Amino acid sequence: MPKVVVNWDLVTNFVIDAFKGYGVPEEDAKICADVLLESDKRGIESHGCNRFKPIYLDRIKAGIQNPVTNFEIVKDDGCCAVVDGHDGMGQVIGYKANQLAIDKAKKYGMGMVVVRNSCHYGIAGYYPWMACKQGCIGITGTNARPSVAPTFGVEGMFGTNPLTVGIPTDEDFDFLIDCATSITQNGKIEYYARIGEDVHPGTIIDIEGKPVSGDAGIALKKIRNGTAALTTLGGIGEDLGGYKGYGYAMVVELLSAVLQDGDYGKDLDGKDENGNIRPYHLGHFFIAIDTNHFLGEALCRQKSGEILRAVRASKKAPGQERIYTAGEKEHIVRLNRVDGVPINESVQAEFNAVRDELHLDYKFPWEA
Repeated sequence: MPKVVVNWDLVTNFVIDAFKGYGVPEEDAKICADVLLESDKRGIESHGCNRFKPIYLDRIKAGIQNPVTNFEIVKDDGCCAVVDGHDGMGQVIGYKANQLAIDKAKKYGMGMVVVRNSCHYGIAGYYPWMACKQGCIGITGTNARPSVAPTFGVEGMFGTNPLTVGIPTDEDFDFLIDCATSITQNGKIEYYARIGEDVHPGTIIDIEGKPVSGDAGIALKKIRNGTAALTTLGGIGEDLGGYKGYGYAMVVELLSAVLQDGDYGKDLDGKDENGNIRPYHLGHFFIAIDTNHFLGEALCRQKSGEILRAVRASKKAPGQERIYTAGEKEHIVRLNRVDGVPINESVQAEFNAVRDELHLDYKFPWEA
């Protein structure tokens, strides 16, 4: 069965109703749906509907993620705050903590909020995008379950740890770099497994230090059981700068744990000492910088746009039609996906199962 496009109203209403059916309050369900589907709107299918059931609904059902979010501000000190998410919905925790950082930036010029005891908060780029829309530079990062090996190591010791930055511009899209500090991320391997695509060479290393190739589903199982790990940006060893990805990954790991006294590394694997599943206790950080506390939003946007346009106008490699800047490709996808989100066969089955379980009154296009 091929991918089927589901219009945005239908998929949005269904996702909201499903979250509500699993106990998420309506306003929180709307936030969760918005973060989830923004990923699909940008073409980042590894973090959208593909993760709706296994990462969010299944974890609620398993009792390792709370549908009702207790957003506790542990300490609030001027431009800084520490938040405990109490294992609630990561998107809700992320949205509220990020907005708190933006509000602080509007008052003080800069704001930083750190979070402990959270869950997967969706695409990291959603949060700097929020900041840009309010005239701020936004920066965020999160740690994650250990699946990435350090340079010269073969054991997953930290997560894919995205370091994400958004800067307002005067164009139709803001500068937004949202990527893992590993070459690829778990969600992408999960997506490859769903669509039957092999892993890409050099992205995974086995316990003997050799590159893993072939079936993505098998590779994913090896990562989960500790016999393989993802590689950092730059790849295996130091020849192509793998130590740089490793270093930036550790920046995110530290900022996601040290200021908020949060968990890190192996403690984020979602298992207790007896191998039983437990909450992931992830940490995040959010930094907002208000451009109006400097020389103003208008100047910031104009100057940013000038810089990006200069780069895109530079000499292109033979055979290449254009140079892109970060956030541009996702913007193009967003403009082209006006009809809805493409749903693959595996996710179609998950949607059917969730609908039937909750007795929701929906009929999907693939059932026509």
